[in-house]
Amino acid sequence: MQLVVARIGRAHGIKGQVSVEVRTDEPELRLAPGAVLATDPASAGPLTVAEGRVHSGRLLLRFVGVDDRNGAEALRGTMLIAEVDPEQTPDDPEEYYDHQLIGLDVVLADGARVGELASVLHLPAQDLLAVKRDDGTEVLVPFVHEIVPEVDLELRRIVLTPPRGLLDPAAAEVASDRAAESE
Repeated sequence: MQLVVARIGRAHGIKGQVSVEVRTDEPELRLAPGAVLATDPASAGPLTVAEGRVHSGRLLLRFVGVDDRNGAEALRGTMLIAEVDPEQTPDDPEEYYDHQLIGLDVVLADGARVGELASVLHLPAQDLLAVKRDDGTEVLVPFVHEIVPEVDLELRRIVLTPPRGLLDPAAAEVASDRAAESE
């Protein structure tokens, strides 16, 4: 199975280094020197990581055969893709690969169905679960323990305990209006 592990940003310096936007919880494994990565677009790769280092909080990589700024700048925007065994799981039991979660049923603590997990969005501030509801609408749920207390891969479900208004913003507005009227 192929997983996107990073997106190449701008060139850094004149010796072929690039900054990367990391999209994996395991950069030390997936982006280590010697790692061979497929690319999107495919014409840019495959790329072999020659070296990596952290500079000012950003990961910088250099690839075999990319030795100058022009070569590095030509890679800008390229997605780096690692081949991962579909049976492999992260070391931390509280971590999951996206492919393990997509398609799971999403239910409330009382068992009421919310929908199906469509995708996982990895934003700089926080990961979000994009849940496709049975009526075709989509709701974004912060992937934090307080709201997502249980992920059960064996039962193929994700349990939510959402705060009021997260799944039904209109109901939250009505409750807010009523509270304002009673004051």
